This record gives sequence, C-alpha cells and structure tokens, in this order.
Amino acid sequence: MVASDFAEFVEDYHRALDQFFKGNPEPAKELYSQSEDATLANPFGPVAVGWTEVAETMDRAAANYRDGRATGFESVASYVTPDLAHMVEVERFEAKIGGSDEMASGALRATTILHRESGSWKIAHRHADPITTRRPAESVVQR
Repeated sequence: MVASDFAEFVEDYHRALDQFFKGNPEPAKELYSQSEDATLANPFGPVAVGWTEVAETMDRAAANYRDGRATGFESVASYVTPDLAHMVEVERFEAKIGGSDEMASGALRATTILHRESGSWKIAHRHADPITTRRPAESVVQR
C-alpha cells in the first residue's frame, strides 16, 4: 500500500512538473506541505522557509518558464517508509526560459523529501540545481 500510493504521488508530481515548465506552478503547489517548516531551494534564489515564502518562490520560478514540458525523469534513488520518503531524480525539460523566445533543454538534479499529512504525501522539502555533471573544485567558489 505504501509503495503504491508513493508511486501514484510520483506520477502526480511529474505531471505537476510538466505544468511548471509551462509556467504554471499551481499543480506543484497543491502537492506541497503548507506548514511553516516547509522549505524550497531552487536554482533561482536562496532557500525559502515556510509556506508563504515557498509559494512565492514557486510563483517566481515558474514565471521563468514558458511553452515548456518535462521530457524525462531519471530516478537515482528513493526510500519510502509509512510516514517519510525521499527521492533523488534528474529532471529533464525543454522550455523558453527568461526573456528568450528560443526553446532550450535543461536538466535539474533534484532531491525531494516527503512526509504524510492527514494520510496524504506532501512535499516537505525540495532542492533542485542544474549540476548534473562533474565539475572542478573551483566551481564552488564565488568570484
């Protein structure tokens, strides 16, 4: 039962991310915990803490994408218990990004932590960044 409803959540999540790359954050927001300890770290800014900041951050992030779609999800790892789960994926997409009218392909390394709220899976934390290949040590230094 736990594995099957987790798998169903992941399908819903992937459909929501497809909408996100079109510029629509609403389906993804529905899957998120609306608690004050919810967190989001995305490629467009600092970590958002609490539902209000998370929702605002998702709105701003989705506004960076237009006419896009998810093109694939590579599951790297996942672990599921009755009340807590995590997954690590590489999310691939194409979209018009920022002010560009050209389609661009991209990939995000994403870690998502979920917990149960009122019997349903909700995202408690998500971290996504564009680092999907090896980089030199100097790449972590800001100049």
